[in-house]
Amino acid sequence: MAISIDITPVLFVRCTMRQVIQKLDDRRGALLVLIVLVLLLAMASLAAKDDRAYLLELDGIIGPATSDFLVRGMAKAEADNATLVIIRMNTPGGLDTSMREIIKHILASPVPVVSYVAPSGSRAASAGTYMMYASHVAAMAPATNLGAATPVSLAPGGIGTPKKPDLKDEDDEEKKDDSAPGSAMERKIVNDAVAYIRGLAKLRGRNAEWAEKAVREGVSLTAEDALEEGVVDLMAKDVEDLTLQLDGREVTIQDKKVQLKTKGLQIEILEPDWRSRLLSVITNPNVAYILMLLGIYGLFFELSNPGSIFPGVVGGICLLLALYAFHVLPVDYAGVALILLGIALMVAELFAPSFGILGIGGAVAFVIGSMILMDTDIEAFQLSMPLIVVVAIITILFVFTLVSLAIKQRHKPVVSGKEQMIGSIGEATMTFEELGHIRIHGELWEVKSKGPVGQGQQVKVYDMQGLTLLVEPLAKEDQS
Repeated sequence: MAISIDITPVLFVRCTMRQVIQKLDDRRGALLVLIVLVLLLAMASLAAKDDRAYLLELDGIIGPATSDFLVRGMAKAEADNATLVIIRMNTPGGLDTSMREIIKHILASPVPVVSYVAPSGSRAASAGTYMMYASHVAAMAPATNLGAATPVSLAPGGIGTPKKPDLKDEDDEEKKDDSAPGSAMERKIVNDAVAYIRGLAKLRGRNAEWAEKAVREGVSLTAEDALEEGVVDLMAKDVEDLTLQLDGREVTIQDKKVQLKTKGLQIEILEPDWRSRLLSVITNPNVAYILMLLGIYGLFFELSNPGSIFPGVVGGICLLLALYAFHVLPVDYAGVALILLGIALMVAELFAPSFGILGIGGAVAFVIGSMILMDTDIEAFQLSMPLIVVVAIITILFVFTLVSLAIKQRHKPVVSGKEQMIGSIGEATMTFEELGHIRIHGELWEVKSKGPVGQGQQVKVYDMQGLTLLVEPLAKEDQS
């Protein structure tokens, strides 16, 4: 869509400045005039950016990468003086920390933010519902839905679904709940979520009662019902229809009433940059887990073989990436400690063989630590059990292979030093009674014999004094 700019003021300024320059002989005056002209043109170009909206796509789980992308997208819209930010979403929910980070920036944004559930068949469940309530305008496409905003830890499979108290005997029910394990924590979590979404609903003038039901009972609404219940502001079939319906609508931004002018608005889609893509990859719990193990093993190899360089460099980079990912993921650091303890015990088996006790204990600690590493009930942010099993088996096989190689190496005959010489067989290069020379292991050695030795006769080394071998002659039947 073309952007029109009224250039009449610019031409007027240009003509006026030309007359001034002709009257000024001073070059400084001419330079000053040029600078003013450049500033006027820059202001005109900035004003042209007002007729622009940024479209941000949210398709999938709300996590650290999503939060980073949306927050930086809103910051760019503010820096570019954009008219509008549209978040087109299709999400089953996500992490509470990431959702709250996004909502905090939506509430503080000087640029109106529109959350739009689209295309048809999409949803804004759980964390997506909170974002809809926080936005300046909430819109949905036909055949979409929102709701089911109960915290995941309270959903089936978590710590239990909250129950509505019996109105006939509310006091007895409350006492019963207090005695139930974890019920106090359930009430704290759900009440916090209810207070949060009701606050957002009152701020935006939306249906607070239904918002509470979405949290307490996990209910959902279709787009048509959501519009009728006052949960969303409008229903649009596509982005173009959305901008047409938004034109002239009044929204409150930082306690100020602003009228939207969206007719003929230019829509620019913001794509995730390399940082968002990298963050999306490394914040995958399975990738972060593998990076951590690669980092630990790389540093272990570097410390056990100083000067290798490559394992240490790769291990250090992987470990730093893993630590960054763990910083933004819901990590239980007890799990990290158990993983490190498990690896340490299995490595200790190499240096202090305990007939497998250290190795088995390390393997158990490693598996348990891996299972509790992610402190969340959201399936997308949990470690894959097949991955844990495969990594544990590979680690155990690797450690016990090293142990078996170390044991075999210990039982091999010594190939250097005094221990290598004792018991070796040599051949006399001369005839002698007590002192002489023999050839052994391809070398010529001075020897002291217990008895006379003939040239070519084989002798056996039984001791060593300095650089002199003590030998005894072998009988003909003992010679090989």
